[in-house]
Amino acid sequence: MEPIIIKGNRYQDERGTICYNNDFKTLGIKRVYTIVNINTDFVRGWQGHKIEQRWFSAIAGSFTIRIVKIDCWDKPSKNLPILEFVVDSSKMDVVHIPKGYANSIQANEEQSKLLVLSDYELGEVQDEFRFPVDYFN
Repeated sequence: MEPIIIKGNRYQDERGTICYNNDFKTLGIKRVYTIVNINTDFVRGWQGHKIEQRWFSAIAGSFTIRIVKIDCWDKPSKNLPILEFVVDSSKMDVVHIPKGYANSIQANEEQSKLLVLSDYELGEVQDEFRFPVDYFN
């Protein structure tokens, strides 16, 4: 399975605006939380999971999500291809990161807030791998 962006949409009329994503199916989600980075210069990453998958959606502002498929969890290659997605709160897009990938997160606007969903509860599995923010070229 490859990372994908599940496109959302918005509808506006005289009553206001509805942002929605009818193609995002939440079956299997066990945990939900939000992330607000300290500023737009800070890059949160790299963090990866062998078995856990995650979904990201901006609920305020926008974020750049970078993703790499890990080839060796003990010592990944430093030149792995980096996929890049932008999620924006006005569109309700959702980035799905399957198991086997690491990601970094950077806010594009101050006070951006990212919604994160996971298919495992906190502590249910020992499946967190961290790499320095400058590890992948």
